[in-house]
Amino acid sequence: MDLTVLYRGPLASCDYDCPYCPFAKRRDSREQLRADRASLERFAAWVGDQTDDRLSVLFTPWGEGLVRSWYRRTLTDLSHQPHVRRVAIQTNLSCRTEWLAAADLDTLALWCTYHPGQTPYDRFLGKCRELARLGVRFSVGTVGLPGHLEAARRLRAELPEHVYLWVNAAEGHQYDDAEAGLWTDLDPLFPYSRHPHASAGLPCRTGDFVISVDGDGTVRRCHFVRTELGNLYDGSYRAALRPRPCPLTVCDCHIGYVHLETLPLYDVFAGGVLERIPAAPTGRAPTPAKCQ
Repeated sequence: MDLTVLYRGPLASCDYDCPYCPFAKRRDSREQLRADRASLERFAAWVGDQTDDRLSVLFTPWGEGLVRSWYRRTLTDLSHQPHVRRVAIQTNLSCRTEWLAAADLDTLALWCTYHPGQTPYDRFLGKCRELARLGVRFSVGTVGLPGHLEAARRLRAELPEHVYLWVNAAEGHQYDDAEAGLWTDLDPLFPYSRHPHASAGLPCRTGDFVISVDGDGTVRRCHFVRTELGNLYDGSYRAALRPRPCPLTVCDCHIGYVHLETLPLYDVFAGGVLERIPAAPTGRAPTPAKCQ
């Protein structure tokens, strides 16, 4: 079976203090960190055992994973597994980068977010350039808040040409056409993020060959639908996998709506769905013909 797994363990601590994030500067206790490490190691062992399947894994921690050694080690180890097609993680890129030299860079990829005001611009750009020098597959993005526009423009101008710069619409922020146009100039795919997508009753790949897994192994179709499909570790989830429509009214997060079959994003991001890298050779994605 070809299966994409979005894993989110109990880790909830972050080293940044973004005002738009509920987990900003949250600290996990030593006990919580030990639990997260144990959960991740259990999941990694499961991935290693699934040699009859073809797996793609995206880590979507609430907090920042790559400042923790067990996430760096897990990504490195999984990147060398022959049945793992892609392993990627969402990160603020505050970690060091030398660990990547031990990874299989044909398999590993990074989804990087720039948070203005949380890290010096030159430091973040320097790390992006180091990733490019190492040959790491990565995308870079930011939240489309008015105060971020100039930094995003500068980042687009100074990133390597092949690196895709994405923009997430800020939660609760309404964009008029003029403002949306400014962000679309930077990210031609911004119209997909600008408005939530009507999803009720529409076909979605989640729950069929895309699943969400938490630290206990509970399997759900995605991070946003709480109905349980079974457990990863006893195999009970497999009998529940099948095509199914979305039960929610709208889907407004990229890691959710990218899997809607009514959107062309699997073609746009062909080969780079997990790390949010479009198939367009220059990294500057084509303007969408129509967005819901």
